[in-house]
Amino acid sequence: AELIDPAIKGTLNVLKSCAKVPSIKRVVITASIVSVVYNGKPLTSDVVVDETWFSDSRFCEKNKLWYMASKTLAEEAAWRFAEEKRMDLVVLNPGFVVGPLLQPSLNYTSEVVLAHTRGENIFPSSIYWLVDVQDVAYAHIQAFEIPSATGRYCLVERVVEFPEILKTLNELYPTLGLERKCEELHKPLKRRYQVSQEKAKSLGLSFTPWERSLRETVESLKEKGFLSI
Repeated sequence: AELIDPAIKGTLNVLKSCAKVPSIKRVVITASIVSVVYNGKPLTSDVVVDETWFSDSRFCEKNKLWYMASKTLAEEAAWRFAEEKRMDLVVLNPGFVVGPLLQPSLNYTSEVVLAHTRGENIFPSSIYWLVDVQDVAYAHIQAFEIPSATGRYCLVERVVEFPEILKTLNELYPTLGLERKCEELHKPLKRRYQVSQEKAKSLGLSFTPWERSLRETVESLKEKGFLSI
């Protein structure tokens, strides 16, 4: 009730409004990588997830992954509506968006990074699909302006585990005092599955390395007074 209904109704409300305006030639939607990867397939190190993957809403509901279910059902509803109305729809599926804050307040992702600076993981998963906010913004512009843009675009620079994020923060900012926490979480970093960047790069996108995005997030948190180190 809290996640699924607003996601579907909110998406359809906007699309219905767009369908009433003849001058609107294309609609670009911000979806999520969670409407791509949650289908029960094993995500082993040799797997490359791409735009042909779709999350399974039944799998999400069965496992009580309500946020993932809401994003999946909302994207499914959008594609059905676009097909019915012959609407030119482009969908972007970004991962966990990090980078400098535009607004003066904390949003959820910046709260998660702020918790990381304390050695805490408040995200429900230890796996992150990281992408820079500026790359996501640029992808939206390109998806709107390039006539040949079509279908879905996965936007993920790297799939990273929480211990690796903590290790990188400790290297960038030793004064955070995360060394002991890193030792507690120490384990050999294994190669994870990848998310294909091939189609995203057709938009002219060159992904920002996640380590730089992380550093810019922390610098932004410091600049806006949320973090003092």
